[in-house]
Formats: sequence, C-alpha cells, structure tokens
Amino acid sequence: MRNISRLSALLVAGAIVSLPALAADKGKAFATVNGQAIPNSVYEAFSSEQKAQGAADSPELQAAIREELIRREVLAQEAKRKGLDKNPGIQGQIELARQAVLIRALLSEHVGANPVSEAQLRAEYDAIKAGLGNTEYKSRHILVESEEQAKAIVAKLDKGEKLADLAKQSKDPGSRDNGGDLGWSSPGAYVKPFADALSQLKKGEYTKTPVKSDFGYHVIQLDDTRALNPPAFDQLKQQLQQRAHQQQVEKLVKELRAKAKVN
Repeated sequence: MRNISRLSALLVAGAIVSLPALAADKGKAFATVNGQAIPNSVYEAFSSEQKAQGAADSPELQAAIREELIRREVLAQEAKRKGLDKNPGIQGQIELARQAVLIRALLSEHVGANPVSEAQLRAEYDAIKAGLGNTEYKSRHILVESEEQAKAIVAKLDKGEKLADLAKQSKDPGSRDNGGDLGWSSPGAYVKPFADALSQLKKGEYTKTPVKSDFGYHVIQLDDTRALNPPAFDQLKQQLQQRAHQQQVEKLVKELRAKAKVN
C-alpha cells in the first residue's frame, strides 16, 4: 500500500480543514473511531482530491484512504484530549485552513460560472501577438546608476572598446557576467524606454545617448535581428485560459475588497 505515505502528506495539509464542519454533518459514517463518527462526505471529498490528482480508483486506494482517515481521527482525538485544540496558535491555524477551503470553493464556483469563450482567448492571443511585433532582437546592455557613468561607457565604445568587455561594470546581475548579453527577445519584453531605443538601432550599433529607465541608465547594443515566429494559438490556449481565470479572480477580489467595511 505505497499510497499511504503520499496520502498522509496530503491529509496533513487538509485534515484540520474538515473538522469544524464534521459536527454538523449528519450523513452516513464510513467509520467510527472510539465512538466518534467520521462522515462519508469526508471520505468522498478526499477520494475526489486523489482522483483529481491522477490517482486511479482501486480497492487499494480506497483501503489506503480509509486507513489514513482513521489514523488521522485517532491522532486528532489524542490532540483534543491533550487540549491542543484550545491553544490560540492552533486555533489560528485551523481558521486559516478553514478560510483556504472556502476561498478555493468560492473561486472555483466563480470561474465555473464565468466561462471564457474561445473568441475571448483568440482576441487575447491576437493582442499579445500584435504587441510582440514581427521582429526579435539579440542585444546587450550595461546598466549603471548615473548618466555620467553611462556617458563614460559610450565614450569608451566610441574609442573602439567592446561592450562585452565593459559589461563587468553593469549592475544587472543577470547579464553582467555574460558580456551584457540579453539573448533574443521582442521589444515588448522590455520597459518602454529600453524597447524604443532598441528598435531604432541597426545591427552592430549602440545607443550614443544613455537610455534612462526606472532601473538606471542603459547603454544598449544591437547584435542581430530575426523574424519573430510566435507559437500557434493552440500551443498557448491553456496558458491564455489560466491567465483569463487569474484576471477573473483578481477582479472579484478587488470588487469584494472595495465593498468591504473595514474598521
């Protein structure tokens, strides 16, 4: 019964959540431990979670779930006997777990009640595709704190020094040790001042005037360009759907938060 250890880990995360609701549950019990009934609804809920995560229904899985829930009840009863359920810290954790289940149920219901159409997903795909443009740029940059530092780097480039050699001065840890290399990307991946300057460069050119952004001052060099071939809609459909659901949730949270009376 190799499923038991995995079930144990999952039960630890969800065990306390079910407890407050059990007292009010008058459904059939699938087991009774020391006179305390464990409702069948608990078994069904946990079984559904396992199946949703890919577990195949089988006598072995059913037996593993039953045994694990019985073990949990034994442990929970012992914790109560010792008065741990009265500990303020434990009560806080129980409340957080209860909220987590309710929130998950609410968001699931909200997303299900507001399906995202194929047309909406395609419109989002087209908007993203348009924002990316038709060209990818392979670039390098050096990021420094002041305009004076950036001008000094430009002066060295004008004298024939290589940006890749000067990149050690950059405060960008992601590219500093790689000659300032930013790899291939569309302008839309960068902040607007950077993107605007990059798209105006020709292959081999660098910005003669430092480019200011919220991060500091950039000296940018364009190494190469190529045609951009974005993934097809079907390849991104699932990601677009997840993004749409996230936006739905964010909107719901903002609306509810705006209506809430907080003292």
